[in-house]
Amino acid sequence: MRVSKVAPAISYISFLALYFSFYTTASASLNSLQDDFISCLHQNTHVDFPLEKTFFSPERNASMYIEVLNSTAQNQRYLTKPMPKPEFIFKPVHETHVQASIVCSKKLGIHLRVRSGGHDYEGVSYVSQIETPFIIIDLSKLRQVNVDIEDNSVWVQAGATVGELYYRISEKSKIHGCPAGIYPSLGIGGHITGGAYGSLMRKYGLAADNVLDAKIVDSNGKLLDRTAMGEDMFWAIRGGAGGSFGIIFSWKIKLVPVPQTITVFTVTKTLDQDAGFKILSKWQQVADKLVEDLFLRVFLTIAGSNGNKTVAMSYIGQFLGDKGNLMEVMHKGFPELGLALEDCIEMSWIESVMYFTGFSTSTPPEDLLQAKSPLGEVYFKAKSDFVKKPIPVLGLEGMIKKFLEEEAALMIWTPYGGMMGKIPESEIPFPHRSGITFMIQYYRSWSDTEKRPDMRIQWIRELYSYMTPYVSSNPRQAYVNYRDLDLGQNYNNSKTCFKQAQVWGAKYFKHNFNRLVKIKTKFDPENFFRHEQSIPPLFRS
Repeated sequence: MRVSKVAPAISYISFLALYFSFYTTASASLNSLQDDFISCLHQNTHVDFPLEKTFFSPERNASMYIEVLNSTAQNQRYLTKPMPKPEFIFKPVHETHVQASIVCSKKLGIHLRVRSGGHDYEGVSYVSQIETPFIIIDLSKLRQVNVDIEDNSVWVQAGATVGELYYRISEKSKIHGCPAGIYPSLGIGGHITGGAYGSLMRKYGLAADNVLDAKIVDSNGKLLDRTAMGEDMFWAIRGGAGGSFGIIFSWKIKLVPVPQTITVFTVTKTLDQDAGFKILSKWQQVADKLVEDLFLRVFLTIAGSNGNKTVAMSYIGQFLGDKGNLMEVMHKGFPELGLALEDCIEMSWIESVMYFTGFSTSTPPEDLLQAKSPLGEVYFKAKSDFVKKPIPVLGLEGMIKKFLEEEAALMIWTPYGGMMGKIPESEIPFPHRSGITFMIQYYRSWSDTEKRPDMRIQWIRELYSYMTPYVSSNPRQAYVNYRDLDLGQNYNNSKTCFKQAQVWGAKYFKHNFNRLVKIKTKFDPENFFRHEQSIPPLFRS
C-alpha cells in the first residue's frame, strides 16, 4: 500500500520535470532559431545596418513585439489570444534584407508570411492557421515614393501607403493622379496584387491596369524587374493576389491626368424618402452608364435605433470637372436623386481623395501621411458580390428586411462601366469586367465587448445567402482583395485541396485561375509562398 501511494507522487514529479524540460528546450530552440536567422541574414546581406533593431520577438522585447504585430493589422479577429502568433517579426530596410529573408527561411525550414499594410480581411499576411511555426516579414520600413512627372510615372515601395503615394504625387503636380484605392491606410505592396480599384476606375481602370514595371523577390531570393521576371510572372502579380509568387518590393505605376477642379457631393436618402426604391432602382440602371468622369457609390448603413431604425442610403460622388457640368450630367442621367447645386463642392484632386476617405474639408493633406484605417481597430467579417442585372424591388425589400436585423452593418455598392468594361477579362488576372454593373461589399463589425461574434458572422452569411438569386452565378464572383475564407482554404498539396482551390479560384479569377496555376507551377513548384488561399502549384503524385 505504501508503494502505491508513493508511486503517483513520483510519477507527477517526473511529469513536471519532463514538462519543464520540454518547455525549456522548446524556448531554447526558438531562441536558437531566432539567433540562426539573424546570423543567416548577416551572412547573406552586405548592408551595414544593425539588424537586431528591426527584429522583434516575445522572448527579447515582448511589448515591442506586440506593438509591431498589431501596428498595421486591420482585423482584430486575428489578433485574439487563441490565434497563432509569429515566432518573430523582421522589418527589412533594404532589398537585400528581403532577398536574404527568403534564403534564410528556406535554409532553416521556417514558414513565412509577408505583410505590407495588413489590410487583408482574413489576416493571411500576419496569421498562419495552417502551419506553425511561422514568421512575419513586415515591409513597413520600405516606403520610398519617387515621382517622375516628366515620365508620367511613380516608383513606390511596397510598405508605403496609398495616402503617402497620393500626397507625394500632389507635392509635384496638381494635374496628375493615380488610379489606386480609396482608403489611405492601404499598403501598396499587397493592394495592387489584387487589382486595386478606386474613384478613378471608371475613367482609367485599376491600379493593376496601370502598372508599368515591378520589382519582386522570387522563391530563390532573386530580385527581378519586368524584363527579368518575364511577361507571365508580370501578368500574374497584377491582380493574381499576394503571397503566391514572391515578395513585391516596389511598383512602377503610370500617372494619369486629372483636372484642376473636381466636384464631390453626398446626398443621403432614408427608406421614407425613397418610397418603392425608385432612386436606388434608377441608380442600378444608370450607374455603369453615366459618363466615365463620374464615380457614384452608394453606402447603405443603419440609422436611428430601436423602433425608429431605418436604412440610410448615401450617394457619394466624384466628378472630374466643375459643378456646372456635373449638374448637366446628373439632370440628364439621374434626375431622381435630386442633386442640387448647393450639394456640390469644388476642390483639387488630393482634396477629393480626402473627402472620399471621410476627412473633413478643413483637414490638411499632410494628414494622409499618418492616415489610419477608417474602420479603426475593429473585429469584422466581410464578403463581396458582383451584380449584372438590377435587383428587383421584391429583392430589395427582402434585402432591407435582413439588413435591419443588425446594428453596425454596412453595404457599399461600387459602379462599374466605363474603362472597366473596355479592358478584356484576360488582360490581367482580375476578371470582373464587361457585363458587371456594380460590386457589393457586405461588412459587419463589432467591438471587443461583443459576447456572441459568431452571431454577427452568421448574419452576414445569411445575408450573402439571401442575395444568391440577384448576383453573378456560374461562378458567383468575388473580389480577392476582400478575401473570404468561407469560400474555401488550402491545407496541403493534396488533390482534394487543389479541387477546393479551383472553387474559390474560379470565384476570384474565373478562367484566369488556370493560367495562374501554370505560372505558379513554373516559378514556385515547391510552393514556398503559400497561405490559406494562395495559388497552388499543379499537384504531382
